Amino acid sequence: MTDPIYLDNNATTRLAPEALAEMLPWLGDQFGNAGSAHALGRLAEGAVVVARERASALLGCAPAELVFNGGGTEGINHAFRGVFEAFPAKRHFVTTAVEHSAVLAVADDLRRRGAEVTVLGVDGEGRLDLAGLEAALRPDTALVSLMAANNETGVIFPLEEAARLVKGRGVLLHVDATQALGKVPFDAGRLGADLASFSAHKFHGPKGVGGLFIRRGLRLRPFMTGGGQERGRRGGTLNVPGIVGLGKAAELALAHLPAMAEVAARRDRLEAAVLGGIPGTRVNGAGAPRVPNTSMVSFRDVEGEAVLLRLDQAGICVSTGSACTTGQREPSHVLRAMGVPPAEAMGSVRFSLSRYTTDAEIARVLETLPAILDELRAQGPLGRR
Repeated sequence: MTDPIYLDNNATTRLAPEALAEMLPWLGDQFGNAGSAHALGRLAEGAVVVARERASALLGCAPAELVFNGGGTEGINHAFRGVFEAFPAKRHFVTTAVEHSAVLAVADDLRRRGAEVTVLGVDGEGRLDLAGLEAALRPDTALVSLMAANNETGVIFPLEEAARLVKGRGVLLHVDATQALGKVPFDAGRLGADLASFSAHKFHGPKGVGGLFIRRGLRLRPFMTGGGQERGRRGGTLNVPGIVGLGKAAELALAHLPAMAEVAARRDRLEAAVLGGIPGTRVNGAGAPRVPNTSMVSFRDVEGEAVLLRLDQAGICVSTGSACTTGQREPSHVLRAMGVPPAEAMGSVRFSLSRYTTDAEIARVLETLPAILDELRAQGPLGRR
């Protein structure tokens, strides 16, 4: 594909050229193990130290509170399973119906191991019910897990208010920060979170590397045991090239936060043109605070997958929801939880921009999309794939 227009940045982002440039030496001559005592090992260890400082600045924590790992899914599993094993007297977990599949899957697994899980609903705009959260807290609640921003709609949860409720009851709080970092300010320390997970590839870092913030003083069993790396909290030889790339991407993401206002302006321009020029459309979650790059649009009387395929043929990359559930022939669990009618949910397409998205690309999408919708709707109630 030649120069595609890429609007699927909530699935993954392009690797920042600056991050790639810093990674390359660690894929070549600087190949030392960060745990080795010789010169090459010390060089690698120093690079990891720099990356940890950069990443902790983006996350809002002390460098020593950050554990590098294989990405968001591993961090989520570490948080849930670590708490489950560390606090055997507490077997109640709380999360929401719109969480990423990684959270819902590990919650289901712990349920099979004897945990009780309360799954909170959201309103029609995807907003968290704080009263429901407060009512769900119990003396045996071990952990509340909330996403900072939804991966499909971009809706931002009111974490500060939620944290006050949760921490006021002495309950641990895990935040899935994957879709928030690099898009909106995030400060795990000021928030009072105990745990926060993320993936580098969501903010222009490499795939297969991420981190878990573990508040100082909170002791969890390591998710992976091995050689005692990461202060005994995650075994395994450190992925030095990936960690270096993560660190540089984090530094860039923090520096570019003010520029996300321009991304929001492009997103808003896209939405206004679609809503104003294409009948039978709605933006899911538009009435709630959202991250600046995300728009989940429902197109009535067509299948979202058909729209995706036609856009793909035109060189425009979008999605119908989470990349982790692509191919499932049922409406998004997020939209179902929001009460979106099934016909509209099946016709939903997610546009997710980045700081690399240009005005010309948005213009091209707006030139292409109306004809696709007209063609699909002419074929019948749901169009044809």
